[in-house]
Amino acid sequence: MRHTEFWARMDRNLGDGYARVWADSFVIGTLDHRTPSQALADGVSPKEVWRAVWEVRELPESER
Repeated sequence: MRHTEFWARMDRNLGDGYARVWADSFVIGTLDHRTPSQALADGVSPKEVWRAVWEVRELPESER
């Protein structure tokens, strides 16, 4: 997964305006207590970050 696909999924599930705000502020334990934005900046793969977002947001299986 590329960063562009990650952000497209975030926008689709959280809304264009809210996705980046949420990613900058919501800390996820499975990302070593980092926000999705911090994890991406630290080099964690977008696929791994998306899995963590998917899990914590309890998104449908179709969005996995």
